[in-house]
Amino acid sequence: MKLCNKFAAEFFGTAVLVLGGCGTALFGNVGFLGVALAFGLTIVAAAYGIGHISGAHLNPAVSLGVFVNGRMELKEMLWYWCAQVLGAIAAAAILFGIAKSAGMEIGTFAANGYGEFFNQDDLASGYLQTNVWGAFAIEAVLTFVFLMVILGVTDSRHGNGAFGGLAIGLTLTLIHLISIPLTNTSVNPARSISQALFSENTLALPQLWLFIVAPLVGAALAGLCYKCITCEGNCKK
Repeated sequence: MKLCNKFAAEFFGTAVLVLGGCGTALFGNVGFLGVALAFGLTIVAAAYGIGHISGAHLNPAVSLGVFVNGRMELKEMLWYWCAQVLGAIAAAAILFGIAKSAGMEIGTFAANGYGEFFNQDDLASGYLQTNVWGAFAIEAVLTFVFLMVILGVTDSRHGNGAFGGLAIGLTLTLIHLISIPLTNTSVNPARSISQALFSENTLALPQLWLFIVAPLVGAALAGLCYKCITCEGNCKK
C-alpha cells in the first residue's frame, strides 16, 4: 500500500476516533461507561474499516511501539504521526464549531489533565485529583498494556487475527474505565493535543507534555518488552 494511502487512512481514522470518543464526552449524557464504550467502538470500527490499509494505528504511541518492535520504518512512523495529529485537530475543530453553534460552554473540552485541572464540579461528578506522578504512571502503564495487546493480536504468529480489532477495542474500553476519573484518559498524544488546543481550561496546555511523553514512554517499553518475551531478533532457542 502506498504511503499516501496510509496517510489518508490514518488522518481519517484518527478524526473518527476523536469525533466518536471526544464527541460522546462533550455531547452525550452517558457517563464514564458510555464514553469508554465510544472510544472502544471507534477503534473496532476503524480496525475493520481501514486496518487493511494502514493498520489503523490512530495514535502516535501505537506507531512508536510498532516502530520500536521493528515492524515499521522511521520515515513511515513520522508520516503516521503527522496524519494522526492533523486528523485529530481537524476533528476537534469540527467539535468546537458544533459546540459553539449549540451555544455550549467550551470548558475543558474533554481535554486531559490531572490534579487541579479538575474543579469542584468535576470532583462531584466522580473525578479524582491525582498528582503528576500518579498521572504519569497511569498513562504510561496503561499505554504499555494497550501496546502489548496490539502487538500480540497483530503478530503474524497469532492464530486469531480476525478478532484482533475486537480485542483491541475492548482493551481500550477497559483502559478508559480505569483512567477517565484520573486523567480523562489519553494513552494517545494526538487525541490530547487536539483537545488541549481548543480547551478553555488554563491548565490544559501546561499539562499537555505529560500526555505526550507518558504514552510514548509506555509504548516504547512495550515495543521492547514484546520483542524480548517473544524471542524476536537475535534470541536463540
